[in-house]
Amino acid sequence: MSDSPAGRLQALFEGHRLTPTQRRIAHCMVRRAADAPFLSSVELAELAGVSQPSVTRFAVALGFDGYPALRRHLREVAPPEPVPGEDAGHNEYQQAVLAEIENLRHLAGLLADPAPVERAGRLLAGSRPLLVLGLRAASSQARGFAYFAAKVHPDVRLLDEGGSMLTDRIDAAVRAGATALLCFALPRHPREVVEALEYARAAGLTVVTVAESAFAPVAAHSDLLIPAAVGTGLAFDTACAPMLLGRVLLEAMADELPDAQARLEQFDAKAAERGLFVE
Repeated sequence: MSDSPAGRLQALFEGHRLTPTQRRIAHCMVRRAADAPFLSSVELAELAGVSQPSVTRFAVALGFDGYPALRRHLREVAPPEPVPGEDAGHNEYQQAVLAEIENLRHLAGLLADPAPVERAGRLLAGSRPLLVLGLRAASSQARGFAYFAAKVHPDVRLLDEGGSMLTDRIDAAVRAGATALLCFALPRHPREVVEALEYARAAGLTVVTVAESAFAPVAAHSDLLIPAAVGTGLAFDTACAPMLLGRVLLEAMADELPDAQARLEQFDAKAAERGLFVE
């Protein structure tokens, strides 16, 4: 966990059994880590889209007498840092880029402990076939991972469309021997993704998830969740950190596949024969 306001907040919340509403509050505070120690309970409730009493119950669930006690604690353990890009010389586009750079710094801090990624790599490499799920905003992340994974993994099956066929394809993969599913989950989270993960786990699959926070709605339906923050400074969220984490997982998976390098060399040879790429 990185030693940043967001990292320290996440460390404070982890280990507590939080309700979905409380996870929503926690996620909002992590995303607004610089402001969190100074928000009133009413302001936090409005930002998280919950009621003010829910904020109070959240503080009590963390072991505090009430929200004022939680806020005092936050000022001690998570003092604000300058938000990248708040310099008057930076326009809104530059601020969005600088904030995304900070998200990558947080990811680098998280990866200081490689154990979760290495565990994920083993799970993904060992699943034949391997399911890769991503709907709506996360479909491009899933498709990109599946494209590269297919170069080193013998059987990758992309799930990037919802509907009634989704569970059918999960069933077919389980019958074929699948043991793991990789999910990319980004805001706003489609109900179908939560339902699909719940179904996949009931079918015996181990779920590895890349999400924007450990408090995302998909957390309760994941066996291993690795967070990578999204940028929120533009009209539509940016997902540089989740994309990079996907490439890191690819590397970890390839390290567990003994014939990965041979497959890559075979692909390069075939591509050269076919003149697939412009030199």
